[in-house]
Amino acid sequence: MSWLKYLWILCPMLVLGQYNTWTKLNNVGLGKRERATGFAIGSVGYLCGGVDTAEVIHKDLWAYDPVADSWSQKANLPGSPRRDAVSFVINNFAYVGTGMDSLSGPTGNTLKDFWRYNPQTNSWSAIADFPGFGGQGIYFATAFSVEGKGYLCGGKSGPEAYSNQLWEYKPSNNQWMQRANFPGGVRYQLLSFAVGNKGYVGMGTDQNIFKKDMYCYDPGSNSWQAIAPFPAYERASATTFTLHDRGFVCLGNNGGLLKDLIEYNPATDLWTLRAEYGGSNRKGAISFVIDNKAYVGTGKGVSGKKSSWYVYEPSNYVAIEELASQIKIYPNPCVESIEITAPSNEISKLKLYSSSGTVLYSSDYNHFTTHTIDLCKWNAGTYILWFETSDGQIIQKKINKI
Repeated sequence: MSWLKYLWILCPMLVLGQYNTWTKLNNVGLGKRERATGFAIGSVGYLCGGVDTAEVIHKDLWAYDPVADSWSQKANLPGSPRRDAVSFVINNFAYVGTGMDSLSGPTGNTLKDFWRYNPQTNSWSAIADFPGFGGQGIYFATAFSVEGKGYLCGGKSGPEAYSNQLWEYKPSNNQWMQRANFPGGVRYQLLSFAVGNKGYVGMGTDQNIFKKDMYCYDPGSNSWQAIAPFPAYERASATTFTLHDRGFVCLGNNGGLLKDLIEYNPATDLWTLRAEYGGSNRKGAISFVIDNKAYVGTGKGVSGKKSSWYVYEPSNYVAIEELASQIKIYPNPCVESIEITAPSNEISKLKLYSSSGTVLYSSDYNHFTTHTIDLCKWNAGTYILWFETSDGQIIQKKINKI
């Protein structure tokens, strides 16, 4: 596969303005917690279950108000206390289930029960148990929702008992149906996010081998396809979220704890490194999205469990796309050279990358509106033009030399 399929761009850790930035909020009101599950319904975020600093496993539910930056307790999950459960949201209802009821897998119960939460009545109701993996229950799985259906993939049922199964839950008939197996093999502590009408699943670990492969699942055709390889460290126990039709992977564990943030754009099949998480390195955190902002926190760091809480404001994609439309490259495809026209007061830097990832050309772009690059000394093929704006945003354009 061409390097262009997994080109990633190192953006500045901090950028000017209010975009691609993390802001610290009040600590999570319930105290330090890891291995909880998080979701948002409308303008309210939720945290459910997990493990506290006393190593007690919980089944409590807490609601987060982003306007007041405060937490309030809601009705407990009716089932057992649990860690490493999954959740997804469909039509303003949350679905929470599976997990483990003890700190040690061999001495605990792997759970298969599932529950629906109604925020209007602050009440829970049981739904069909998760039937996968022989009905033994599962934990360390991942879940997402697409077009009114929930999906649960992978996980662990016991010592050396790992899954690559994918199951679909349909609320209209309260039934689970097995779908095409995850193609990357058995996996637990894996991650997922949904963009549009597709789910994206990967990474995690199988028997302590950390993974970095990623796949796209299309429910319409019940099929999987590999996407651009993840360009950063392999990892497990990461957190994810979706903003502006892009998926984000943040934090995690690969033998050491991580704090990077990487964005995936399905439209281009490209990954881009974004601003590092505002807090310390950690794993087992939660995340949810409210009003086009991502809220990420809790988890376990080097010094123990965390209660710190941050909000991420993504890049200004509307402005970027408008600016990208103003950048003109002629001719493309080209034979010898290209001419680039871009708004001089917006573009600050320009680079040309080869298909192997080598920077072939680099220049400031402050004092002119037309720029010429001679490609005669380079072979025919595909190249990437990389533009950095004055406020640190990134634009990429493909160039074909014939």
